[in-house]
Amino acid sequence: MEGKVYKGGEDYEQEFDPRDYLATYYNFDSGPVAEKEIIKFSLQNLYQTFSSGSVRGDLLIDIGSGPTIYQLLSACEAFREIIVSDYTPQNLQELQKWLKKEPGAYDWSSIVQHVCELEGDRSKWQEKEAKLRRTVTRVLKCDVTKTPALGSAQVPLADCVLTFLAMECACLDVDTYRAALRRLADLLKPGGHLVTMVTLGFQNYMVGPKKFSGVFLEKETVEKAVQDAGCQVLKCNCAPLKYSQACCKGLCFIVARKGSSA
Repeated sequence: MEGKVYKGGEDYEQEFDPRDYLATYYNFDSGPVAEKEIIKFSLQNLYQTFSSGSVRGDLLIDIGSGPTIYQLLSACEAFREIIVSDYTPQNLQELQKWLKKEPGAYDWSSIVQHVCELEGDRSKWQEKEAKLRRTVTRVLKCDVTKTPALGSAQVPLADCVLTFLAMECACLDVDTYRAALRRLADLLKPGGHLVTMVTLGFQNYMVGPKKFSGVFLEKETVEKAVQDAGCQVLKCNCAPLKYSQACCKGLCFIVARKGSSA
């Protein structure tokens, strides 16, 4: 139906096409300049965070991984184990394709090379891919609108929870977003870190021919939700970067630390 706008939950499970999403937003070599600049912004912030030495440990849980691995390329140097998760089975299948080096898996090599360049040696990109594949130990279903977010999976408390460009799509209103962040904080050890990036002023985005919507967030709303989840904001880096295929105002990258008594 022309003009239909899809929302979270079943709409995502039934209508979201991971290959359309990857082609639209992660074509690093020949995609739109706007998307390329956003990828660079994301990778730079992730590199600075995970190379600092202050955000590291045994376990990182990535919530709402989607069909992407770029958000984990710097993290795999700082954590012994990574668990990835997503709501939709097609995204999990796409992730598994890359992790298992199956035919037809998405080619992330240009983005991996960019991260390796940030780390000092672009030529080590194949080693980086191999290390990430070794570090990801589990692929799980998640639903941030339910308690617990990882369902019945038995998962230890994490040293870090990462969620990148996912929460604003999974949550349809601010109250749901705030409750979801509290669920993510519940996955953290006291003193563990929450690392997140959200689209500010988000209204909708295109995935191929389909339009998906989510929750409209301001910087202050995001910071307050993180704080109310029991985490202290350590870094907040916002940029007025806009996608060519999404209606939004900018991006907000946050690093926060869970209180010892939270």
